[in-house]
Amino acid sequence: MPLPGSLPDRAAMRRQMMLFINAAHGLTHYSLLILPTAVLTMVTADGGFGTDYGPILKLATGGFVLYGLFSLPQGWLAARLGRHALLAVFFLGTGCCLMLSGLATSKLALGAALAGAGLFAAIYHPVGTAMLVDVAGDRPGRALGLNGVFGNVGVATAPVVTALLASQFGWRWAFIVPGLACAALGLAWLRMPSTDHHRRTAGTPFPAIPRHLVRRAVIVLLLIAAVSGLVFNAFSLLIPKLMQERLADDPSLVWLAGIAATAATLCGALTQATVGRMIDRLTLKRVFLPLALVLAPALVALAFAHGWALVPVAGLVAAAVFGQVTVNETMTARYISPELRTRMYSIRFFIGFLGSALAAPMVSESHERTGDLVSAILVLAVFAVVILLCALFFPDRQEELNPALWALAAPRPAPAAAE
Repeated sequence: MPLPGSLPDRAAMRRQMMLFINAAHGLTHYSLLILPTAVLTMVTADGGFGTDYGPILKLATGGFVLYGLFSLPQGWLAARLGRHALLAVFFLGTGCCLMLSGLATSKLALGAALAGAGLFAAIYHPVGTAMLVDVAGDRPGRALGLNGVFGNVGVATAPVVTALLASQFGWRWAFIVPGLACAALGLAWLRMPSTDHHRRTAGTPFPAIPRHLVRRAVIVLLLIAAVSGLVFNAFSLLIPKLMQERLADDPSLVWLAGIAATAATLCGALTQATVGRMIDRLTLKRVFLPLALVLAPALVALAFAHGWALVPVAGLVAAAVFGQVTVNETMTARYISPELRTRMYSIRFFIGFLGSALAAPMVSESHERTGDLVSAILVLAVFAVVILLCALFFPDRQEELNPALWALAAPRPAPAAAE
């Protein structure tokens, strides 16, 4: 059934839903990236957390692990509890855990609170993305691109807002303020009418895509999920520290590192908006392949860039890394039927976030062993080559842009044998 009410009512409800879903995406990424910048202030404060960067950053590992593990049952939970209720749990649970992180007085308490934030944040991607695709209609590229912008604004603003809050009011407020905002959005979302029983079914039925192409797309999608999850998260975690070491190696200039990290990451947000428009006009491979070609050499350049040259190089990496996210999410929308989409998003994000869970220990261990981030970035460049191979293997089908043509691509039954 379509959304209830008149056309203006449905349009207004759609806009409101998309606003909440997009805000949730931004808060998801923001909440997971508070610690990498807050730790730069925590190591200079006498708060009982130590004075070493690596051990404090490792406290984020539990949150990223649960962020991955708990994404898997979201399709099952959505079928039983409803997606509307789960998004409310996301807002309220994540917000409360962020506030508890700001009130923590020991490493154990902080690690547990961050783990709770990761657990509740795991709800968003499988549930929110599936809701967004349903609301967006037959051409989801622009909606997913805008949604990606919100996610990357969360990634981009986390370093600078955290740095400003931590330097002005103390690192605890860097957790408490976004926690309050997230919980407030949850209370507002509870006032929205549920549309779980009014999912979009109008329009063109989902086409019968040849099974061998679906298998090929799914193989690429899941392999990309594992590799790009690590690359995305590791880059997001290390960029504040990289900017501090090569631009602002002074505790009083932590705000400069935050601003530089935000400027680089905003390039990813701008790219996702552009990619979102492109994938409604071009096949996925023709958008994906150029991004994959750029990523590996850009990461190698990032490993050795110093001074202000670091910012545009980091911006190029962010554009390639984050631009791929919109492409990958649209793969699911174009090749997986609506009734299986939430489950597929759950599996995909589960695999992706398992890869992302390795990012915090990989970055921290590399920094402890070598004293810099060069080796960690070069490891990411190796994984970027795998992403390029996936882009080369992905189907390039014009039917993606005109689903009615899939009927012509379906295998025809063999003619009956003559008697």
